[in-house]
Amino acid sequence: MPDAEDVRRIALSLPDSTEKIAWSMPTFRVAGKMFATLPEDETSIAVRCPKEERDELVLAEPGKFWIADHEAQFAWVRARLSAIEDEAELRDILADSWRQAAPSRLLEAYPALGLPEAPRG
Repeated sequence: MPDAEDVRRIALSLPDSTEKIAWSMPTFRVAGKMFATLPEDETSIAVRCPKEERDELVLAEPGKFWIADHEAQFAWVRARLSAIEDEAELRDILADSWRQAAPSRLLEAYPALGLPEAPRG
């Protein structure tokens, strides 16, 4: 089970990421734009997530994901660290949030972390 130190290590390993205390909690930013926080006594993470996808996540895995009342109007979702399967899943969640906050120059500079490819079909 990943913990707050895993969140910190993975978040800071993403290009141009920094940590800053805000609202009395650690926040992680890319090029100055927040992409993750460690609220709830560092037992969960809050990450960027498009509202449509967020609602689907919460319905599919309510034991893992939820929407904090004060974040309902924003495109953010919470995830319980105790419910995240492993470090790979945590990395996927953080990298997805990073992509949503990163400027295009970083997405272009790091194509492996860039925007997901359009589905083929």
